[in-house]
Amino acid sequence: MTQPTLTKIQFDNFVWIDICQPNKENLDKIAQEYQLDYFQIKDSLERGHLPKFEKQPNYNFLILRAFTPRMASKATTINELSHKIAFFYNGHKIITIHRSPFAFLETVKKDHKTPEEILIYLIHKMVETYQVPLNDLDEKIIQIEKTIFLQDYSKISLEELYFLKAQTRITKKLLQIFQNVIHQLEVSESSKTALQDIKDKLLSLLLNYDEVLENANNLLNTYLSVNAQKSNDVMKLLTIFSAFFLPLTFIAGIYGMNFENMPELQWPLGYFMTLGVMVVIALVIYFWFKRKRIL
Repeated sequence: MTQPTLTKIQFDNFVWIDICQPNKENLDKIAQEYQLDYFQIKDSLERGHLPKFEKQPNYNFLILRAFTPRMASKATTINELSHKIAFFYNGHKIITIHRSPFAFLETVKKDHKTPEEILIYLIHKMVETYQVPLNDLDEKIIQIEKTIFLQDYSKISLEELYFLKAQTRITKKLLQIFQNVIHQLEVSESSKTALQDIKDKLLSLLLNYDEVLENANNLLNTYLSVNAQKSNDVMKLLTIFSAFFLPLTFIAGIYGMNFENMPELQWPLGYFMTLGVMVVIALVIYFWFKRKRIL
């Protein structure tokens, strides 16, 4: 099991405390030292907690979720698709708590003057994590479309389409909650432009995910339609064969009966006459199908 790590970085006017893989003892100590709310600490430990924002008299509490760097092909839950970061911040400190490491936490520079600037920077990086899966999902849809229409549709499985649609739908809902939380944030005048840029990026991502979800739905419907069409073609072919052979089988069945008093069996040309009747019936059926444009 990974041991918890606590990193404390002192800036000019504030301190940043980053806790990775926290345990209850770590958080109880931090909560007691900085007078943090028990239930918010509990939320920080809870797996799968959705984004939220709460304003306290002495600090603000924020939970956001960043997309998982390596998404499993069959991931369909919030925990599989994303990891959360909890923020406790005010004008003098910012505390970040998370279970999974994030590369962008290592890119924070020392020139930030306020905890709010770090908060805005980290939120911006978290929003950016949703761009790569968006591109991947869009590329998957394009490849599946090519396979269905230009190659062999049977190479595509219904399971693959299900996970594609489910991942897009869940990510879109997660982004909607993310957006609602961001709209609740209150920042200083100097950070409003940066926060608005985040809101614009979220809106753009939501529109793109909505388009991908619509394409995924259309792709699923197209796959089912193509599959149904192939099944219909098979049934049509079997029906045509049945239409040809049913009357011929009927004739063969009649003359295959073991009755003694069947005059046709004694005719010298009876066999050839029966074959001729079968050929005529087959030709009549063929030309009728052609006239009805069935063939």
